[in-house]
Amino acid sequence: MPAFTRFVKNAPRFRMAPRSQRARWGWALVTWLLAGAAAAETPKTQSVDWRDQVLYFAMIDRFADGDTSNNDQNAGVFDPADGSKYSGGDLRGITQRLDYIEGLGVTGLWITPPVANQWWDEEARFSGYHGYWASDFSAVDAHYGTLDDYVALGQALDGRRMTLVQDIVVNHMGNFFAYDDWREGEPAHSWRRTRGSRPMDRPTQWPFSQNDPNDPAQRALSVYHWTPPVRDYTNKVQELTFQMAGLDDLDTSSPVVRRALRKSFGDWITKVGVDGFRVDTAFYVESEFFPDFQHSEDPEAPGVLRVAAAQGNPRFHLFGEGFGIDKPFEDVQMRKIDAYQRVEGGIPAMIQFPMYGTFGDVFARGHAPAELAWRIERTLAVHADPWRMPTFIDNHDVDRFLAGAGEPALKQALLAMLTLPGIPVLYYGTEQGFRAQRDAMFATGFGSGGRDHFDTAHPLYRQIAAMVNLRRAHPALSRARPEILAADGAGPGVVAWAMQGDAEAGSTDGDRLVVMLNTAEDRRLLDLDGLPAGARLVPLLALDGEGPVLQAGADGRVLGELPARAGGVWRVELAPHKAPTASTPTAPTLDPVLAVADGDLVLTGTLPPGLDGLLVVDGDLRRAQRLIADAEGRWRETVPTDDFIDPKATHRVVVLAGDGLASPGQTFRVERDWALLAEATDPEGDDAGPEGRYRYPTDPSYADEASMDLRGMRVFGSGGALAIELTMGEVLDSWNPANGFDHVAFSIFLSLPGRSDGATAMPGQNAALPEGRRWQVRLRTHGWSNAAFTAEGADADRDGTPLVPGARIAVDQARKLVRFEFPAAALGHPADLSGLVVHATTWDWDGGWRGLTPEGGGHTMGGGDGASDPRVMDAMTMSVD
Repeated sequence: MPAFTRFVKNAPRFRMAPRSQRARWGWALVTWLLAGAAAAETPKTQSVDWRDQVLYFAMIDRFADGDTSNNDQNAGVFDPADGSKYSGGDLRGITQRLDYIEGLGVTGLWITPPVANQWWDEEARFSGYHGYWASDFSAVDAHYGTLDDYVALGQALDGRRMTLVQDIVVNHMGNFFAYDDWREGEPAHSWRRTRGSRPMDRPTQWPFSQNDPNDPAQRALSVYHWTPPVRDYTNKVQELTFQMAGLDDLDTSSPVVRRALRKSFGDWITKVGVDGFRVDTAFYVESEFFPDFQHSEDPEAPGVLRVAAAQGNPRFHLFGEGFGIDKPFEDVQMRKIDAYQRVEGGIPAMIQFPMYGTFGDVFARGHAPAELAWRIERTLAVHADPWRMPTFIDNHDVDRFLAGAGEPALKQALLAMLTLPGIPVLYYGTEQGFRAQRDAMFATGFGSGGRDHFDTAHPLYRQIAAMVNLRRAHPALSRARPEILAADGAGPGVVAWAMQGDAEAGSTDGDRLVVMLNTAEDRRLLDLDGLPAGARLVPLLALDGEGPVLQAGADGRVLGELPARAGGVWRVELAPHKAPTASTPTAPTLDPVLAVADGDLVLTGTLPPGLDGLLVVDGDLRRAQRLIADAEGRWRETVPTDDFIDPKATHRVVVLAGDGLASPGQTFRVERDWALLAEATDPEGDDAGPEGRYRYPTDPSYADEASMDLRGMRVFGSGGALAIELTMGEVLDSWNPANGFDHVAFSIFLSLPGRSDGATAMPGQNAALPEGRRWQVRLRTHGWSNAAFTAEGADADRDGTPLVPGARIAVDQARKLVRFEFPAAALGHPADLSGLVVHATTWDWDGGWRGLTPEGGGHTMGGGDGASDPRVMDAMTMSVD
């Protein structure tokens, strides 16, 4: 709603308000007037095309503190030194920093839920600073400010013609009740109120306050499902009706609940002018809920799309969270996500979590670019409108990208996100190089290091702004269908796609743009097909330095090279003259018969007379092998394959000769044999820390309390490649983890043969390797992350330098096995593995190493002090003779 309209509707409140509030409202009106009366005649929402939106996602409590008077609500929950408590960020602080946000080129702001929350859950030992534990959906939380502060934020965004997206929760409230011995069909049995809830013991908003099944009237109202926490997220009944992480699950099939939710969130559209909703935990709400939520004709509580239309916003948008990440070349979660969008009248868009997972695999963990190419093509095939489905690299529920990768990889992932279908979302702090999930941007907030982080000169800030502005200048990047031009199929390498604009829509709209990225840490062969004969590729943006001008041959093939971690966007310019004819010398050849001898690959072929050649496998120019032909023009070469540890990976080989001569590429696969090098067992039930006093978290999802119990280790070798196979007490996957296991985080340290350098500290674990040993390579992995590091720069707090490629993960849940495979490149191509020492440890992870306190808790380890005691539940050491 335009600011002036809101001002007129609230005129009686304005006259009755205190002077300070009238002053703020007056400034908001001035802001609107300065923005120009045209905005009132043509509201921004009339012209919003969500395909072209770029959103900045800010966590209110951690972004900016604009009013210190609301920080401490005298409930013992404000402590910026404690990441589990409130830090002081608020709505007024966000308003004051809009110049900073807008400077990135973004078109909209998404904020975490601003509604009144349960401030403290004593049983979880955690606060609701994040906004997702509601006590009243209709009120602004006192820590964040007032309704007037929120109105002022909405008006300020209107003045900038920026959109406002509010995060909402319809699945649950805070944690106000629990069960000690739940029985199905007996909601009153063992029901109790959560101990130590602050500042209230139940929601303050009706009907959500009616949460006691011991009262027949409240039980009959059926506002809640009255269930225990989910133990198995693969169970559909539990997923839809049980408590997620102990949060009180609403019965969203109830007409009473549906009406209350429509009224609560519809009012934010009316009062503040919200332009869209992000729906938290949408997977845990039946998809049939959303048609009613959006389109209900109830005159007292109409659907939110009807409310928005009545306010002059016919393009109000909703998108839901469905936390599901697919394994490479799988689309199970994609199809589950899409099902929510296919319900008639249902939620129009979901967040692209599977794409997020692939971005991390390819750009941070060294997976083959072919995985990204496949995901792009499946996205277009599975989803009817991926252009309005948000994409992201970082958010508040996952590890920061930089927690396991370097800035060059981050910039590549951001460029991919900003040049593919979807609504790109930038999580606060990414532009400042944040590595921790929820550190504060402002000097007095948690994890800030005592300084503000609103640096518009930061290289990442400027790079992101350049990418966003390029996207906005070329609609093809936000509206076209990508066409894959190249995608290396084994390990890091080159990926490229074209985006063709609409020539009828305008000059820049008709551009054909090409995005190219080299995900490897060394230079790679660029080999593109499918371009117009003789076309020139002119760089528009390069991640580092200046991109080269490239030329296609008469066959539309582009040959060249991309430096390590290079990336950019090129515009295709058609040749103004006749394309060159194919009057070049004879090209080299590569015989189709491929043989394997002693684990290596033997290749043969021919070279043009008088020319030497280069044999290039998987685009790796650094390890290209020089070819010299015999008197008959024939050549023969052996290629080591101990980097080829994935039998499903498609490798590609090409021969280069002379200036621009190349053989057609050929593909092949390799399946190596693994030899057992060492094995040992570990005692059952010793997963209790170094002194035997640690306890598992009490949450029921930890089941038999054996997910961190190491029972055995086997080490395998294949040339210089390494495989480590761990036998566990149990392998859980109740939270549907992308890596196939959860409720455990592995930290595996490799002391390489013949090496005396490295580090002794075990980063983040308050421990050092036994016997003063040093490690050179480390793997840190849990259900949703897989990061490898070298010891360079590592200490007690810092992981070290990200290593690409890392390890492949395979899980055999029935046999309770988790297997990690390292290519020889990750270990520096050792001749063999004799003398290797492996030290494997277990703990757990929740946005960082899981907490450890003397008393423990639902999601906290017990029996120690996390500030000083080792974060090691179980450990094994093994040497290879």
